Amino acid sequence: MKTLLLSTQNLLIPRLMLAVLLGGVVLSANADLQKGMDAYSQGDYTTALREFQPFAEQGNAIVQALLGTMYYFGQGVPRDNKVAVQWFNRAAKQGDAIAQNSMGVMHYNGEGVSQDFGTAAEWYRQAAEQGNAEAQTNLAMMYYNGEGVPQNDKTAADWLKRAAEQGYARAQVSLSIKYDEGEGVPQDSGAATEWLRRAAEQGDADAQLLLGMRYYLGKEVSQDRKVAARWFRRAAEQGHTNAQFYLGRMYATGRGVPQDYVYAHMWVNIAASGGNKGAVELRNLIEKEMTPSQIVETQKLARECVRRQYKDC
Repeated sequence: MKTLLLSTQNLLIPRLMLAVLLGGVVLSANADLQKGMDAYSQGDYTTALREFQPFAEQGNAIVQALLGTMYYFGQGVPRDNKVAVQWFNRAAKQGDAIAQNSMGVMHYNGEGVSQDFGTAAEWYRQAAEQGNAEAQTNLAMMYYNGEGVPQNDKTAADWLKRAAEQGYARAQVSLSIKYDEGEGVPQDSGAATEWLRRAAEQGDADAQLLLGMRYYLGKEVSQDRKVAARWFRRAAEQGHTNAQFYLGRMYATGRGVPQDYVYAHMWVNIAASGGNKGAVELRNLIEKEMTPSQIVETQKLARECVRRQYKDC
């Protein structure tokens, strides 16, 4: 499974701002650096790149990692994974944890370098030992799968716990699953639910869907389909197609929400448009219970819901 360059990339600009505030950058250069940060935050990547380049060349590890990100995503420059690796590598060798995690990602995926799980694991380990939660999670997955390291469920779970305890939602969801399955940790459905809840409350859509399913089925919690519907809605509003499908199904059956074929059709239609195959079949069944005018109405509601990015639908 391909690993993505994820959330800790978003920490680079805040870290850069902190470096300026703490005097980590020469004061006379602050104006140029601030100009680059402002441009980056506003999406003016061409200006940001021009302002950042001298600092990266001078050895600023945070800026080097940021340039690697810009080349990776094609921000202000054509996407170039080889150049991204060069900048990540320069920052990683200075001990920058975000860059080390990024080097792990690039080696794991074979992007800009030859795929090498062993090298990926070593970069993840260096970042993980500095406390980088994303790297801790990536390293945990490698131990679970035996990729580049000996397969070891307990070591994997230990790394997941370290990331989860920092509040990293992706690790919390994974740890919840491991408690359910008893992989690397004692089987404990209560702990699984608690980690899932922590991730869901942070806004993780997968966690919100899974927590909603627990309440819908009454799995290790008291069955409460109204609560299930609320969690499904929170995930649906983030564009999670499975949550949109389940919310639509609840409107169709009147479980946890008032029965309403118009809103049932709206949500399953949106889910179907997002590629949920089960939603297509359910949408066709719901249409048999609707009048032509209701179908026109729900199609209009679906378009409006998409326009509002699924909020307040």
